[in-house]
Amino acid sequence: MTGLFNSANLFVLPFWALMILLPNWKVTRKVMESYQPFVVLGAAYVYLFVTSITPENAAALSNPQLADIAKFFSNETAAATGWIHFLVMDLFVGRWIYWEGQKTGIWTIHSLALCLFSGPIGILSHIFTSCIFKAFSKGCEGLTPEGKAAVN
Repeated sequence: MTGLFNSANLFVLPFWALMILLPNWKVTRKVMESYQPFVVLGAAYVYLFVTSITPENAAALSNPQLADIAKFFSNETAAATGWIHFLVMDLFVGRWIYWEGQKTGIWTIHSLALCLFSGPIGILSHIFTSCIFKAFSKGCEGLTPEGKAAVN
């Protein structure tokens, strides 16, 4: 169990490093086009999920109550399952942010770093960054490179 948990933690790091440190490298783009990381992590998740489900856990998950979920995650296998769930989803959101940055030219390094540690905060950061970028770029549309207003 510990080995799978540790391996999953290490497995995601190269993908994050490429997106954050070398976002415009052609190798990064090629690697991030692939769904293979999600297949590997998804397989680990399915294995842990199946091995952590007992009739009691299934009942707790089918009608979630906070106390039941807390009890479920007190089991080491269930906690590892939940953690790999976070790894998969955070990497998926990070990949989306990465590709949005590649398509739009919006700076994403800070959002990706936040997403690595907390996916929801990373996505909020990217949404706010996108809004700010769009607001400033619309306000500057009529300017020439010299900073003077264009005359039509």
